[in-house]
Amino acid sequence: MNEVLFEVVEPHIALVTINRPEARNAVNGAVAAGLEAAVERIEADPDIWVAILTGAGGIAFCAGADLKEVSAGRGSALATANGGFAGFVRAKRSKLWIAAVQGHALAGGLEILLSCDLSVAGETATFGVPEVKRSLVAGAGGVFRLPRAVPKAIALEMIATGDPISAVRAEQIGLVNKVVPAGEVVAAALALARRVTVNAPVAVGLSLGVARQAYDLTEAELWEVCGAASSAVRETEDFKEGPRAFVEKRAPKWVGR
Repeated sequence: MNEVLFEVVEPHIALVTINRPEARNAVNGAVAAGLEAAVERIEADPDIWVAILTGAGGIAFCAGADLKEVSAGRGSALATANGGFAGFVRAKRSKLWIAAVQGHALAGGLEILLSCDLSVAGETATFGVPEVKRSLVAGAGGVFRLPRAVPKAIALEMIATGDPISAVRAEQIGLVNKVVPAGEVVAAALALARRVTVNAPVAVGLSLGVARQAYDLTEAELWEVCGAASSAVRETEDFKEGPRAFVEKRAPKWVGR
């Protein structure tokens, strides 16, 4: 069985699926290798502008690390040199990733979601970092990405108690972009992806590149990287196409360069 499925479902949109429903899509070595390969494939393909990440089966988006693998002494396989845990949480990505969450996103599963840019959740989804309940630390980014994603007091409560929150609560605090009926999660993620792909892909990528550094750089440094992004986009064919399409009263035809 392929633990990670890859499909280009529409022009410019890829769907990546963690395919271990019998294990609640927990991360083993094959999942880590498969997700890393998917990231590399998407980064290398100029025709893919947005990626959607989901989990098979509808019960869990991802339950985190496969503890059976860890107890068997194979824990090191759950991370890759370039991608970190799941081959994903530290991977360098220029494309937009949308998490489509059905069921539980717990522990490493929530850390994978926090590594994505946007997220859509089913109304029965739950979110949490329960590591402290097992004397562990959410070390794949959860302990610092969660306080950046939601209000500090709520993040600290989630981290210190290990208790999960509902999809409705996750939307209220800004952890997810939208909550939909459970069976409509991938469709809703596709609809969100289409709203992105109508835009110039280089401009989207350069804008994301600046926005992702907003918490890491000083304002002076951000002015520099923003200026560099603006200069870079002016060198593209799409920079000319945008105003031309506006004047000609038609939809722009982006070429991605």
